[in-house]
Amino acid sequence: MKTNFSSIRELWNRLDKVLFFIPLVLLCCGLLSIYSQCALIDQSILQFGILSRQIIWSLVGLIFYFFIVLFDYKVIYRYTTVLYAILMVMLLLLLVIDYATKGASRWFNLGFMRFQPSEFGKIVWAFVIAFMCSNFPPKRFYDIGITLAVAGATILPILLQPDLGSTLVYVVMLLAVFVVACIPWKYIWGLVGIALGSFPLLWPFLKEYQKLRILVFINPSLDPRGAGYNVIQSRIAVGSGGFFGKGFMQGTQGKLHFLPEPHTDFIFSVFSEEFGFVGSSMVILLYVTLMMRILQIAEKTQDEKARYVCIAIVACLWFAVTESVAMTVGLAPVTGIPLPLFSYGGSSILVTFMMLGIVQSIGIAANEGEN
Repeated sequence: MKTNFSSIRELWNRLDKVLFFIPLVLLCCGLLSIYSQCALIDQSILQFGILSRQIIWSLVGLIFYFFIVLFDYKVIYRYTTVLYAILMVMLLLLLVIDYATKGASRWFNLGFMRFQPSEFGKIVWAFVIAFMCSNFPPKRFYDIGITLAVAGATILPILLQPDLGSTLVYVVMLLAVFVVACIPWKYIWGLVGIALGSFPLLWPFLKEYQKLRILVFINPSLDPRGAGYNVIQSRIAVGSGGFFGKGFMQGTQGKLHFLPEPHTDFIFSVFSEEFGFVGSSMVILLYVTLMMRILQIAEKTQDEKARYVCIAIVACLWFAVTESVAMTVGLAPVTGIPLPLFSYGGSSILVTFMMLGIVQSIGIAANEGEN
């Protein structure tokens, strides 16, 4: 059923305020860090263009957020098959015609922007998982096998790009829904065992930079002037922030060009250096609160498919936040996964707001008993 609002006031009253304001606060924190880096580099118009583009994409993301709330998440679900077919065509097309960015992920170059199908595919994948687990409940080996076959067909093109970070996100989303769908634990442990056991077999097929990232994660001093440099400088930035931080725009690691990719991969390091342990803890608390709210909505809704979608989305956010924060202090290998609502990048901002708009729509429907 399509949700209709007779006025802006009615729309405002129906919104989940926690699900609306926390993303805005996180977005503002990210914009402050990007502004700080723009100002610290050389005051150039080119660098401030990064901030301008981030603001524009944020506004576009908010438009899509409200559009989805008004449009109703069930419309997206009805077109799951079509959207999945489009996603697969784009992923396969990238294996033939692609635009590589730093050898880590693949994009379509549209001129005015670069479009990454695997990033937008996370939304489609959430609905595909919900569709599969609703129609083929993962209770029997046969039904689990069907879902795994679809997962393999989806994830393999992403892995071949190669995009290991997005591959892990897709896997985590699937496993999270499997757990909520009450898959027998013997199958969960079996899948984990197969994944761990297959790693030595996959090692020869990894790119050299991927192997080096894993080795540097184990021992950053292995290549302190190369792959390990990023992690070492990030640790210095986080540690130098102390308890209260150096203050806004007072970070030196970014200013002196020691910290690599300060507005993307290591944006949390920039924030930690300037706002310290207190500021970083508050940001992490906001993420935790946001994810807990999504879980509450998942528990409240009576729509099984909507519940699975919420779980897939919260798993996606959880993995991205955990990986992005952990890699800044050397607790996880560098994968290039953006920190949601923080890192620079139009695709990430837009997809995150669309995901939150879907959850907001599910929450409104749950409150009105429309499930």
